[in-house]
Amino acid sequence: MASALTLAQDAPGKETLAPINYPAILPMLIILGAACVGVLIEAFLPRHQRWSAQVFLTLLALVGAGLALTVYVTDAPAQGVLTLASTIAVDRPALFLWGTLLALALGAVLMIADRSVEPGGAFVAQAAIRPGTVQDREQRLGAHPNRRDGARFQMQTEVFPLTLFALGGMMVFCSANDLLTMFVALEVLSLPLYLMCGLARRRRLLSQEAAVKYFLLGAFASAFFLYGLALLYGYAGSVRLADIADAAAGSDRSDTLLFAGMALLIVGLLFKGSVGPFHAWTPDVYQGAPTPITAFMAACTKVAAFGGILRVLSVGLESTSWEWRGVLWGVAIVSMVIGAVLGLTQTDIKRMIAYSSVAHAGFLLIGAIVLTPQGVSSTLFYLLAYGFTTVATFGVISLVRDADGEASHLSQWAGLAKRSPLVAGVFTFLLLALAGIPLTSGFIGKFVVFSAALSDGMAPLVVVALVASAVAAFFYLRVIVLMYFSEPAPDGPTVTVPGAFTTAAITLGVVVTLLLGLIPAFALDWANAGNFALR
Repeated sequence: MASALTLAQDAPGKETLAPINYPAILPMLIILGAACVGVLIEAFLPRHQRWSAQVFLTLLALVGAGLALTVYVTDAPAQGVLTLASTIAVDRPALFLWGTLLALALGAVLMIADRSVEPGGAFVAQAAIRPGTVQDREQRLGAHPNRRDGARFQMQTEVFPLTLFALGGMMVFCSANDLLTMFVALEVLSLPLYLMCGLARRRRLLSQEAAVKYFLLGAFASAFFLYGLALLYGYAGSVRLADIADAAAGSDRSDTLLFAGMALLIVGLLFKGSVGPFHAWTPDVYQGAPTPITAFMAACTKVAAFGGILRVLSVGLESTSWEWRGVLWGVAIVSMVIGAVLGLTQTDIKRMIAYSSVAHAGFLLIGAIVLTPQGVSSTLFYLLAYGFTTVATFGVISLVRDADGEASHLSQWAGLAKRSPLVAGVFTFLLLALAGIPLTSGFIGKFVVFSAALSDGMAPLVVVALVASAVAAFFYLRVIVLMYFSEPAPDGPTVTVPGAFTTAAITLGVVVTLLLGLIPAFALDWANAGNFALR
């Protein structure tokens, strides 16, 4: 199998780059190619044909990329390969992250494509449609006077190519071998997300406000990342992670550029991972965005962000760990405390899950700063476990509705177990997984991360994490008590019967959460199969 780890000689004194390893990057090419085809579908197909074409194309791309990844993994070299002029590192952690992203994106896309939970789907073209208006009633009945296709084809189907572009950017981001490629991938994954956050059907103003906040704060974070990149380039004379590592290990240059660049770069990465105190966008965006997009962001963006953090810390900045580890200890503690404490004060269930994600980001950061093979593998497993639980959680949240749309206020969930025992039972199981209760994937994820931290001498940080976990468990249990031990309001919300797509997404998340809690060995072995390619 061709490898781009070395340069090929084709004449004396002349060097050319080794050929591109297409089998290694085929999953990424399939996703980005399908995104481009999706744009053409939007341009040339009539509106009533777009939904079916886009859903088929998106699911086909995810399955095709998954098959290409499976075929490549069976024959992939343990040390990994560098390709595309050494800008992409296809190593074992990258392959694990790609597989995780594709699986999580499948669940999110199924939720995005569903048009039965909410008539016409969560995305509509008419921004002015509001609950109770004439247009809303006509759309619900499929009787819009100017549209023969009625409610079935009102979805803004451009959300599908946007999702694929964001997914492709995430795959490049967590496998980028130099900071410039990582920055380009950061923009490719971020810009579609900014747009998709503003597409909520029934919370149009709140959704657009969330999109603007995400865009503005994301632009600041991208500026931090780019400025840090420039300073590190000035220090090392290269944007490649391995060259930065070499310069940091044995250079007589001033360390001012190194430490300033490092700080700015890491701030940009922590923003994407919604790590406190760089989490200000998270609650507003989780609440305002369409719930399927929130599920996609909460699961996939965190996987990509921490994949990038792991690679930067392990490959580019490992030799300077004495300088930054103490700072990241403090950041992890702040993130866990913010997530656990502020989560207690929330009355909106989506904002509560947002602060839960901030706490989980702190737990993930513990694994990311361990810098041992056990630390890398435990963080990868945690990302897999957390992602599936989160997708299923938002799938359940999308089912509890009233006349104004989703019933996200906690008081509206009172007595839900008496209205729908099955939905309440599934949601209870997912909340227990987020809390880290045994026999769920959340428990195994925390166990392996904390074990890795203890083996690296980080016992004080683990103690803080255990206390934060106990505090965070309270607001999960509060929802469970509310569902089972409170009387439902007479005019309370109803539980919508999910369509096939949403049912499949929730079932996938629940089954994986249970399996990773009972038999996690396979996923742990895969996560521990190899380390980052360093050259």
